[in-house]
Parts: sequence; structure tokens; C-alpha cells
Amino acid sequence: MPLTFTVDPAITPTLRDGILDVWTDVTNAGGAVGFVAPVTLEDIRPALLRQFTDMAEGRSRLVVGHDEDGRVAATAFLTWNTHRLMTHWIWLYTVMVHPRHQGKGYGRDLLAEAERAARAMDGVEAIRLGCRGGLGLERFYASCGYKEVGRVPDAIRVAPGDDRDDVIMLLTLT
Repeated sequence: MPLTFTVDPAITPTLRDGILDVWTDVTNAGGAVGFVAPVTLEDIRPALLRQFTDMAEGRSRLVVGHDEDGRVAATAFLTWNTHRLMTHWIWLYTVMVHPRHQGKGYGRDLLAEAERAARAMDGVEAIRLGCRGGLGLERFYASCGYKEVGRVPDAIRVAPGDDRDDVIMLLTLT
């Protein structure tokens, strides 16, 4: 069953808690979304509140996918680049599909919805994202049209002695 996507939904306690659940469960399942397992909802909450502040101040947009039961199943944040010479591209952050829904094509659906939202934003010509090397994420993003345009070796320290590449991916919209 396909997800139902919303861009810039109203932030309700139910939505907040749903995103916290997804972010926590994705991290604890080994997902590369800014944290390292194990985490709790309270570990994630400050990062989510910062995202909501960015949204309220017009710096970021939320794409959320709900499953057939109305639960948050997938999310991503589109964030404007504030550097005056780089406003023609945006960042895509915290791309997540809940582990119970992985393998259903929802990640592709989420990226397609984020692309649609970006194409509707005035002056946006590209989407840029960074992903953690060593997990095959760059292959997934490449299969969705993104191109690897840079790599910083060992830039992400997951744990002492476990450094990963920061892989820079770009999707040109023009």
C-alpha cells in the first residue's frame, strides 16, 4: 500500500511523537541519520525541536509519509542554503523510512516526493545531501538519480577507530 505524503504538515503532538519514533527506531536499527545506536526518544528530541524551529522560521520544510494506519512511516527535511552564492540549491537531511516499512520502495517514493517539493520551490536548481559511507547508501541514492560529486575520507567518526567517508550526492533539477 503506498504512503500518503504531506509537505509542510501542521506540527501536532501526534506528528512530533511519530517522527521521534521513526528517528529513534531507524537509528537503533543501524540507520545513518545523525546518531549512533543505542538512542532513546529523549536523545533525539532536541534535534527534532531544532528542525521544527528551522521550519517555523522558514529555513526548512518537512516531507512526511504516513502509512495506511495513519502512522508516520517516512520523513525528510528540505533546508534552504543560506549562503548568498548558493541559494540555487537546497539540502536534503534526515531521510528516513521506518524499519517496518523498509524494502517496500518507500525510500524511492520519499525521494520522489522531496524532489517534487523542491521543484516547486522558486529558484531551486539542485538537491544536495551527504550520506555516511560504508553502508551502500550512495548506491541507493544513485539509483534514484543522485550523482556522487564528492567524498571526504574518514570525516564521520561513528566510534573510536570507526571512521566513515562523508559522501556528497547531488540531484540536478534543471
